[in-house]
Amino acid sequence: MTQRETEILKLIEKEPLLSQREIAEALGITRSSVAVHISNLMKKGLIIGKGYITDTKSYSTVIGGVNVDIQGFPYRELIPADSNPGAVKISLGGVGRNIAENMSRLGISIKLISAIGQDIYGKKIHDECKMNGVDMSESLFLEGGATSTYLSVLDETGDMAVAISSMDIFERISTEFIKSKDQIIQKSQLVVIDCNMPKRIIEFLVTTYKDLVFFLDTVSTAKAVKIKDLIGYFHTIKPNKIEAELLSGIKIDTREDLLRAGKYFVDQGVKNVFISLGKDGAFFYNGRKSGIVSGPAMEVVNATGAGDAFLAALAYAYINRLGIEESARVGIAAARLAISHENTINPNMSIENLNLFLEDVHYVE
Repeated sequence: MTQRETEILKLIEKEPLLSQREIAEALGITRSSVAVHISNLMKKGLIIGKGYITDTKSYSTVIGGVNVDIQGFPYRELIPADSNPGAVKISLGGVGRNIAENMSRLGISIKLISAIGQDIYGKKIHDECKMNGVDMSESLFLEGGATSTYLSVLDETGDMAVAISSMDIFERISTEFIKSKDQIIQKSQLVVIDCNMPKRIIEFLVTTYKDLVFFLDTVSTAKAVKIKDLIGYFHTIKPNKIEAELLSGIKIDTREDLLRAGKYFVDQGVKNVFISLGKDGAFFYNGRKSGIVSGPAMEVVNATGAGDAFLAALAYAYINRLGIEESARVGIAAARLAISHENTINPNMSIENLNLFLEDVHYVE
């Protein structure tokens, strides 16, 4: 949605019987402009029929991290405490942002709630999200705040020599700010949370909105540990094997271990469990069905965005009411599509291409 469409929809949600003239007066625009915007909202399915009946369940919300990655690559052997000739690459990242963009590319209307500074990086993230169909209008924009940045310098072999991670901005997301997004959150089809968010925010969300469907991206073992006691509030989780071991307390070496871990999570309250097994595919379990899905070996161009694409595809599968095995297959297909491109988010991510990659994903006996 455009900013103006968002403003009009908010007015209509508060007062469905507002006339176009009243909306125009409230926003300081012409009635004819309002008519055009309302027509567009109807085409998008956000307003149904006359009287402005709104269908606000037609979007999903991602609450998570956005990031700018800055990498330095020396042309020759890295010399510490010196200025090294080389190249610098700047790219956009953040688990929440990556998931949101992948979901958008799969045709899901997305609202992304995060925190960015009103600096050059924050502006670039906002502009890129808008261009890729991700609505950041509900995010926290902080005057004087520094947008989350990951700065790394690699050595001549491509390994990281040193890095600085500046993510303090997420700590400035308050419970009061999240409360101000109550209507946005409540009317979401589903809500994806990543563990870049402070625990107090994650806990507030899952304990306040118990009737909502929450998907979890654990991000990393270091960040996953903070939600160990909250795991049962999530409908769908997608840890990797190490994260699953940490969260369940079960060492995973065999298929039976995977089943025990899956049962642990379901007993806690999780509805769908997907455990990433890297090149060996993914395990799925929901208390009734279990199995492993995988695909043939393929060249990995960039593995960075595989997990984000997997979770986005799980959200797509849920919205389209696919069963757990088919959901796992769709997740693996999206991950394989992601790693086939040099960018973290494959610009070719689409439902059509997802279906092409799905043909190679199979159930492992």
